[in-house]
Amino acid sequence: MILQFLINGLITGILYSLLAIGFSLVYNTTRIFHIAAAALYVIAAYAFYFLSNRIGLSFLISIVGAVVFTMLMSLLVELLIYRPLKRKKASLNVVMIASIGVMTVLVNLVAMFFGNETKVIDNSIQRTFMYGDIIITTPQMYQLFGGGAVILFFILFICYSRWGVQFRALSSDEILFEALGYRMKQTRSFVFLLSGTFIALASCLTVYDVGLDPNMGMNVLINAMVAMIIGGVGRFNACILGGLLLGILQSLVVYQFASNWQNAITFLALLFFLFLRPQGILGYKQRTV
Repeated sequence: MILQFLINGLITGILYSLLAIGFSLVYNTTRIFHIAAAALYVIAAYAFYFLSNRIGLSFLISIVGAVVFTMLMSLLVELLIYRPLKRKKASLNVVMIASIGVMTVLVNLVAMFFGNETKVIDNSIQRTFMYGDIIITTPQMYQLFGGGAVILFFILFICYSRWGVQFRALSSDEILFEALGYRMKQTRSFVFLLSGTFIALASCLTVYDVGLDPNMGMNVLINAMVAMIIGGVGRFNACILGGLLLGILQSLVVYQFASNWQNAITFLALLFFLFLRPQGILGYKQRTV
């Protein structure tokens, strides 16, 4: 029985990791606490629902369309909100408040057009796969192998690609990044496009299994934030470890106690790391000069 919960926790952790990658890409490179990612998560889900259920496109095309739309919305948030505030030299606290405002507006617009009730992408009986005592549904197979493949791609991208080097350089020192001749605007734009990709994939893979509603984004984003913090702020790959650890930990709590304790263990894990290892598992202590 415990193996079933461990597999469920691993799959949940993959979904947390995808969203945490989208959040940490923005935070590590720009230091913006990207709360608007919760709204992008909701937008991706409803774009997937609209293309799949309202227009009738196939599963794969609907996901691709939702990802592209979310990438564009993510870029618009950068161009219309964050970049003008950066030009005005607004503090990061002001930018975070603006991000909260963007989230509120976008989520309410989604609720206005689609309603507040819970919707499902596919209500048919899904095929299940049995491996001994372990049962995995079709949506979980997509999450396990599709999400796992995307995470592997990101690890290779951030470690070995030219853009990965630029992301790490921008994360290290913004002023030196520009002094060395790198183009700040283009790099930031690509960061937000890539962030929107991972947010959309996390959203589509999740809602295909559990359904969607306009208020689901913030609760999931909190888990992604915690995953980034316990994995290690400043290291792009660390949030993956944090997401997997958090997903498995939540699943074991459900196995031992009840699902009501999931949110409690999330914040207990956060407090544990903030007090005993604030830099996270793979993070490093930073000095201020």
